[in-house]
Amino acid sequence: DGTIEFRGAIRLDGNVKGKINSNGGTVIVGEKAEVDAKIAVGVAIIMGRVHGTIDAQDRIEIYPPGRVVGDIQAPVITVEEGGIFNGNCIMKNEKISLKKKKGISPKPSATEPMIDEAKKEK
Repeated sequence: DGTIEFRGAIRLDGNVKGKINSNGGTVIVGEKAEVDAKIAVGVAIIMGRVHGTIDAQDRIEIYPPGRVVGDIQAPVITVEEGGIFNGNCIMKNEKISLKKKKGISPKPSATEPMIDEAKKEK
């Protein structure tokens, strides 16, 4: 039991229990790692087992054979086929809100002009 605080990136390949904190850093949970922790980071990349909460400022990625049991929240959450997630999920939209405040509008997708033209043809 304890707290890990770091800058930059850290890879965990063993057993960890407690808290993992980094303002904007990246935690990588390796395939053989077993983590029972409250995680607050910039990016979480999970390939091992995590039991606890993950709060990421940027993104959470779960890859096989990764398994997360607990609540997660981030603006971007990816679970690759074979990865397992059991818990509650909150998709934060803080980055989207910042873009709206700055007056930045999203770029139109490549399909939008096709949709407009299809409407005209009807």
